[in-house]
Amino acid sequence: MSPHHPITIIGGGLGGLTLARVLHVNGIQATVHELEAGPDARVQGGMLDIHEDSGQAALRAANLYQEFRAIIHSGGEAMRILDKHAVVRLEELDEGDGERPEVDRGQLRDLLLDSLPDGTVRWGTKVTGARPLGDGRHEVALADGSSFTTDLLVGADGAWSRIRPLVSDAVPLYSGLSAVELDFPDADARHPESAAVVGGGMLFALGEGRGFLAHRETDGSLHVYATFYAPEDWITGIDFTDTEAAKAVVLEHFADWDKSLQALIADADGTPVPRRIHALPVGHRWDRVPGVTLLGDAAHLMSPFAGEGANLAMLDGAELGTAIATHRGDTEAALAAYEQALFPRSQAAAAESADNLVVCFSDDAPQGLLDQFTRNHAQAE
Repeated sequence: MSPHHPITIIGGGLGGLTLARVLHVNGIQATVHELEAGPDARVQGGMLDIHEDSGQAALRAANLYQEFRAIIHSGGEAMRILDKHAVVRLEELDEGDGERPEVDRGQLRDLLLDSLPDGTVRWGTKVTGARPLGDGRHEVALADGSSFTTDLLVGADGAWSRIRPLVSDAVPLYSGLSAVELDFPDADARHPESAAVVGGGMLFALGEGRGFLAHRETDGSLHVYATFYAPEDWITGIDFTDTEAAKAVVLEHFADWDKSLQALIADADGTPVPRRIHALPVGHRWDRVPGVTLLGDAAHLMSPFAGEGANLAMLDGAELGTAIATHRGDTEAALAAYEQALFPRSQAAAAESADNLVVCFSDDAPQGLLDQFTRNHAQAE
């Protein structure tokens, strides 16, 4: 007989872990199935700005807000906008009074993992699919040929979710924009010029249809995304293990940019990593399907240009966990309440993200982003 887990979360990212934590706080056990072999299987990515009304609200629901404050990157909210000639068009310092403090994604994930009972996360479990059994129950199949059943199945398994097909036929679409990820360890000592260009927090260096998004991490390294419009198949035929050849291809997109910005590609350490930027359709939603729902990128994958992806995933997890606790014993009422709030919230964020992509990479960039900051400051005052 297959094992049975009353509540199953597929995916051990920030959203899935937040859900498991909020359920634990409310005395409800859940099982998280995660593809990665263990918590240290890979680097978890760069910095995240955690928003007051989403990510921070989720951490409060998880009773982890004070612990979160202890891992904030002091100075990380600093921001500068440059044009292609490396002229600084806007610079804001981190005065320590902002509403979007920066944290290292890996440290935040560790915070959530450490808050869960031992055995909550089942590492190295690759889900290949799931099928309904009736009455809201599902059977989940694993790559090793085993399976298990569950009363409540939550897809927190990202852009290419194996659970999404249970509720929706939607698939992520290529946005037209790609990025190449680059790193500068120990930047102040080894790459002082690039460290000076990026500054103490976030950098936007933008021009027509291309640009650099970069940030300084808590360990003093720089994490850079060289971003540009390109055909979906542009990666085909490029050997990214040949570091210098791959850099040369990416540099072609920035041939007329200032040399200090070109150095954010040319001087990077390690192997460049290409990323195509995908998104689900704005307003993605589904009809209520008994016993299953989605959160995070599985529900509302969007481009990163609203800074909402991780924040919304955590808020989704907190809201779903709270709904399950509130409607204890009535799973369908909990899922209906959660999705009723989820859909308009994610639609608004996805629309903002899609709009910001156009603004950041418009023909007059970075002017559109500068105008946006001017409007935001005027509204705040």
